[in-house]
Amino acid sequence: MSVVRPRPLTVAPRARSLRAVSHNAEPQEVGPVSDRHRFDEHLLARYLEENLEGYRGPLTVQQFAGGQSNPTFCLTEGGRHLVLRKKPPGQLLPSAHAVDREYRVIRALGDVGYPVPKAHLLCEDPSIIGTIFYVMDLVPGRIFRDSMLPGMDPAERGAIYDAMNAAMAQLHTIDPFAIGLGDYGKPGNYFERQIARWIKQYEASKTEDVESFDRLVEWLPRSIPPGDETRIAHGDFRLENMVIHPTEPRVVAVLDWELSTLGHPLADVGYNVMGYFGSVGPSAMMGGADFKALGIPTCEEYVAAYCRRTGRARIDNLEFYVVFAMFRLAAIMQGIAMRAKLGNASSANADGVGKLARTMADTAWQLAQR
Repeated sequence: MSVVRPRPLTVAPRARSLRAVSHNAEPQEVGPVSDRHRFDEHLLARYLEENLEGYRGPLTVQQFAGGQSNPTFCLTEGGRHLVLRKKPPGQLLPSAHAVDREYRVIRALGDVGYPVPKAHLLCEDPSIIGTIFYVMDLVPGRIFRDSMLPGMDPAERGAIYDAMNAAMAQLHTIDPFAIGLGDYGKPGNYFERQIARWIKQYEASKTEDVESFDRLVEWLPRSIPPGDETRIAHGDFRLENMVIHPTEPRVVAVLDWELSTLGHPLADVGYNVMGYFGSVGPSAMMGGADFKALGIPTCEEYVAAYCRRTGRARIDNLEFYVVFAMFRLAAIMQGIAMRAKLGNASSANADGVGKLARTMADTAWQLAQR
């Protein structure tokens, strides 16, 4: 078994084809494995030869650029491209970076036809590459990091937003108990538990006092809307975490399931529409946009489409779900800042992202006071 050391590349073979499909989509840039995340590729190749169906080798390992949480790698072997996701090295917060949960939910959803990459194997032996990891297919298609989809025809822009909306609604119509995920989290009282969790996570990674965050800690528990639902909540449902078909406005894979759990579906909705309300964070460039000219639905139109697909009359208290999403994202950003201090954040700009925690908390508190 031979292992080929990675050569510096701008894009992987499949990512290079993404650029050819559309100038609007950003390629998935890969390069050599960073020193901080390097592992024994010979040992990995030996493990894959014994455990990965259809493995032919030789193996090339490269690392995807970006990503604040779980380091992600491009594996090339026998003419096919795969993705490996692992825990980051170093001291980690409890329950964070649960790649085994990612693997489990992807397998279950893929079995019922939901658009996710095919998951091949989970390795729970940390002696192979230093942490547990899983391997899945690299899905060809387009990934858009700018929610305004610049340079695109308005009709296609609107169709892509509608496809994202449909994928979110489809997820929320799946019964987790029917697909073996009834124990994927605790059913019921999702917001109470999540608020408590992210307060604890924030306190564990706190680097400075943030007044707006403290006010949110008081406001959120007493503002939870009545009623409860349990579905699979993705936790990071946004355009950037989807692979769009190379030539059609269709979602072919939803990515990054690290934060998924049994939860309230409207938590995903609040996060997904956050860009309509805030100035930082995912999908943050939408304030003041001419939606009609762009072909992008307004927030009201987008939420109405989701309601039609899921059989809801309407969503009351939408602002609460958006504030909760901002609150949680601020806590996540603070965790990134702490990992940057400890030296185990997976992205080089983690320190800068962590500094956005205060801004996000301030934005959330302003919305809460409306």
